[in-house]
Amino acid sequence: MDKDIWTQKNGTMSDKSARDEFSLTDDEIVQGIKSGDLTYRRNNCHGNPYLKLIRSEVEAFVAKKNGKDNLKKMLLEKELKEINRELNLSKRKIIALEKKKNEILKII
Repeated sequence: MDKDIWTQKNGTMSDKSARDEFSLTDDEIVQGIKSGDLTYRRNNCHGNPYLKLIRSEVEAFVAKKNGKDNLKKMLLEKELKEINRELNLSKRKIIALEKKKNEILKII
């Protein structure tokens, strides 16, 4: 089961994502690793090294550090950001389709 989480979709995150999503610093991530709260694997992408962390452990670490309410707020802010991104993408698609529709109507 432990190996499954490393390959599971959204089961892991990079150290950069942890810093962005949960406002963690490099020192806090290293402290979590040394204390045993965070498990990591070394990985690289296009020759750039990064740490791969288990998302549930990062969330538990942040909840322990900042409180569960703050964690819930951070997760909701992330979800809101994703929703806004999807809405903006959908609006752009609608505008493009409307333009195409009008061009076709002009031809007809």
